[in-house]
Amino acid sequence: MATRTLGPLTVSTVGLGCMAMSHAYGGQDEADAIRTLHRAVELGVSLFDTAEVYGPFANEILVGKALKPFQDKVVIATKFGFKIDPSKSDISAMAGVDGRPEHAREVAEASLKRLGVEAIDLFYLHRVDPQVPIEDTVGAMAELVRAGKVRAIGLSETSADTLRRAHAVHPIAALQSEYSLWTRDPEGDILDTCRELGIGFVPFSPLGRGFLTGTIQKPEDLGANDFRRGLPRFSEENMAANARLVQLLEAMATEKGVTAAQLALAWVIHQGDFIVPIPGARRIAHLEQNVAAASIALSAEELKTLGELLAAEKFSGKRYGDSGAWVAKR
Repeated sequence: MATRTLGPLTVSTVGLGCMAMSHAYGGQDEADAIRTLHRAVELGVSLFDTAEVYGPFANEILVGKALKPFQDKVVIATKFGFKIDPSKSDISAMAGVDGRPEHAREVAEASLKRLGVEAIDLFYLHRVDPQVPIEDTVGAMAELVRAGKVRAIGLSETSADTLRRAHAVHPIAALQSEYSLWTRDPEGDILDTCRELGIGFVPFSPLGRGFLTGTIQKPEDLGANDFRRGLPRFSEENMAANARLVQLLEAMATEKGVTAAQLALAWVIHQGDFIVPIPGARRIAHLEQNVAAASIALSAEELKTLGELLAAEKFSGKRYGDSGAWVAKR
């Protein structure tokens, strides 16, 4: 697979988001997850994304175990920045944000052990803590780089102003935020700032949390413990309205001889050579489709048509509800 750069890191054009193997969407059998992770390496995927809160903790352990034989071939990204309630599991364990320097150091040490690596390739601040100056948090992350415990640092879901302030303290290798045909929030200031400063951009949920694949039609298609059931866009009314737009995507994909998921992912990839999406995949067939999307060529006219046909404002429902530490950009 072709490669792109995130700061000092060279990675595959398409990475793999590992969250759903352990967290939020119902999880997966460990043996199946390991087979999927190994197949990803075979296909040339080299960027694997996890976080301490996924599980919590279980996903880092899984990724570290599965990728241990391939540590010289892969880039493992993990994230810190949430308070975690140890008495709870899955999404309910997120108990606010914590960007204190001492917390960054504590989590880095714990993540190194769970991943079984000598250095974290890419260490993200998962969400900005409004009570801690970004300069202080990034300063602590920079110390970890100087100590050889982290190779590069990143941020997730921040504003352009925060990104600039952070980058002034220490080079930011990557900014991770949600971006897809139905979520265009980063367009404008965020993507422009990344281009200007030479920061890689890593879209999570580039397939609209699975909705743009066309395989999810109604809330009943989601598992009982799937956190998407609580997201506004996945209400029965909004799913019905949004499904009509996905039908347009499917029609265009059929004309091009690809799947809706591949066309949606290819659109994201074509938005800039500094962009490295990390779609999730629990099934090997879906993983293989995602990897193949990196080879799909789209003309300027096709990109324009697709972007206008599925303009974000045409979709119904907000990304998140009004509460939750993961919601706001700061």
